[in-house]
Amino acid sequence: MSDHHRTFRRAVEAADLDAMMACFADGAALQSPISFKPFLGRDAIRILLSILLQVFRDFRYTDELTAGDGTAALIFRTRVGEREVQGLDLIRFDGDGKIAELTVMVRPRSGSEALLAEVGPRLAAILADPHA
Repeated sequence: MSDHHRTFRRAVEAADLDAMMACFADGAALQSPISFKPFLGRDAIRILLSILLQVFRDFRYTDELTAGDGTAALIFRTRVGEREVQGLDLIRFDGDGKIAELTVMVRPRSGSEALLAEVGPRLAAILADPHA
């Protein structure tokens, strides 16, 4: 059983973007509840995570589960605007212990909508002018 997810968890809890990114493999994918298409590669993932660090308030992990193959699920609670959000980070690792895939799921629907409303414009602005 691997403890790689705990390194990621500590980085997230510290809001340390560089430490979070050090956990990802170069070709990692992040499946987000705000986009049908995954965020592919460390550069794209960094953009999204930097936005989430601005949007999430009172973020905390409440539980963690680990499968026999090392896959981890970190359950969290946070606030987006005035909405309470519950979510899950499902983490799959590569052979080197780096995150190969992170799937983020959130509930309830009103929380998902609040997340999209907060993240969507920020993401669009960065994508329109990546040097901003």
